[in-house]
Amino acid sequence: MIRFDEQVVVVTGAAGGLGHAYAAAFGRRGATVVVHDAGVARDGTGLDPAAAESVADELRTTGVAAEARTEDLSTKDGCDTLVGGVLERHGRLDALVHSAGIVRYGSITDTTEDEWRRMLAVNVESAWWLTRAVWPTMSARRYGRIVLTVSGYGLRAYDGSDVTAYGVGKAAQFGLMNGLAGEGAELGIRVNAIEPIAATRIFRRSTAPDELTAEAVAPAAVALAARECPVSGVVLNAADGEFQVQTYPPSERAPLSGQQDPAEEVLGLLG
Repeated sequence: MIRFDEQVVVVTGAAGGLGHAYAAAFGRRGATVVVHDAGVARDGTGLDPAAAESVADELRTTGVAAEARTEDLSTKDGCDTLVGGVLERHGRLDALVHSAGIVRYGSITDTTEDEWRRMLAVNVESAWWLTRAVWPTMSARRYGRIVLTVSGYGLRAYDGSDVTAYGVGKAAQFGLMNGLAGEGAELGIRVNAIEPIAATRIFRRSTAPDELTAEAVAPAAVALAARECPVSGVVLNAADGEFQVQTYPPSERAPLSGQQDPAEEVLGLLG
């Protein structure tokens, strides 16, 4: 059985939805859980430190070693302060599970500059600054697990999509995962991502109470953050208790025949 005894796991966005389910799952398996959440609304506005405190209190009542952190992850200083505070208190950080994110709905022309800047700070830059902050300690220990969060909206096209800015952020985390998986290959650091589908506050269609629960996704976070995890640079799709390793294989190379205009022939390869 996967255990996290004597390990410190940081979960961002842990006051609700997926992050809450992840934090509880790590706690049940013996981890010291750092519950991070700034208590912002779905669109990133507002701050409510009580949200993280409430989840940490809940976990402690079940015997889990849990603490709350509420830094604003939209800034480099906030990310550095979170990681620095965990290291100062515990002397180690074994796994970072970055689930925090915001969404605002609208087309590219409907998205204001302020909305774009906020989405960029929370969904792109926070992942960069957090992983940059944990990298030195993981490198020094020759061990670490990082789990990022991506979305189908950043990995493929959906007709009628109105979350383009959100998709950009999730695609950026896919690129970050690939880069860090390469950097960490010789350092004992494994970096993967979850593509979750769950009825959280950003989900818009109605669901049955037991449909698409966050708890059904949590095993993916546990597996990817485990010491036993054998892979790096992998996206794990998780929905309703079903899991699939997502791969992005290229098509076979096709040389041009030379019998027609090259651009015209390439166009034919596209279908």
